[in-house]
Amino acid sequence: MIHIPRLCVIGVGLIGGSLALALRRAGIVDEIVGCGRSEANLRRALELGVVDRYQTDAATAVAGADVVVLGVPLGNVRAVLMTIRDALDPGTIVTDVGSAKWCVIEDVEAVFDRMPAGFVPGHPVAGTEKSGVEAASADLFQNRRTILTPLAQTDPQAVRTVTALWEFAGAEVIAMSAEHHDRMLAATSHLPHLLAFGLVDTLARWDGDEDLFQYAAGGFRDFTRIASSDPIMWRDICLGNRKALLDALQHYREELGVLTELVRQLDAQGLERVFRNAKDVRDRYRSSLER
Repeated sequence: MIHIPRLCVIGVGLIGGSLALALRRAGIVDEIVGCGRSEANLRRALELGVVDRYQTDAATAVAGADVVVLGVPLGNVRAVLMTIRDALDPGTIVTDVGSAKWCVIEDVEAVFDRMPAGFVPGHPVAGTEKSGVEAASADLFQNRRTILTPLAQTDPQAVRTVTALWEFAGAEVIAMSAEHHDRMLAATSHLPHLLAFGLVDTLARWDGDEDLFQYAAGGFRDFTRIASSDPIMWRDICLGNRKALLDALQHYREELGVLTELVRQLDAQGLERVFRNAKDVRDRYRSSLER
């Protein structure tokens, strides 16, 4: 069993707050220090028992921390690293929760001029369309996966500590390369979010159809639920993983062209073939997708 005397969470929102609550419940952390730009949010985190104390200055917050978790949007990672770089203790383990990994690795290397042995890139594949510490839950990571993308120079003990940290939070931990992670998440997470945001925005600007949303059916509701997610976070994810996302978008555009022609040509058999294959695949992986 691991023991973390002091955990610092920079960015006490849905993910950072949920991790703090889960680790507090597991009993492996003595003190949790929260950090963020909004003192009102930090005060609320203190009231909810998510953190034991807080700081708005990141360099002060990480002093003496055994583990630091970066729960900030991808676009803020480099600035936070610049702030805390000289305040970190030599043995401090740092990890992050970003949905794209190569951009984080590039930020770390740019700030430290190398990849520190104690930095473990990570991504909990969990969340909801809600955001903020009010949405935090100790159960968020139960039966979910967390992906770690350590590099060759990453300290194995740091990886073991971060692995145990997520396991105590209830997650199944998987390791893979940052490149594979970014390709996989671009197709299965970033592309669907981009499409959901885009569809709602398109319909909002659809000329002459102000009643569209009043009569939207369940399919629209289910598909576009994720368009209620944090726009800043998803802006940063799309830009941070732009290369893999552009590849996924190009592939999707080609397949959308095929579907367009099937409808244009009244190709009933072709449409049914696509629909049946999609249904078979979705049903085959239903238990995994609905974890």
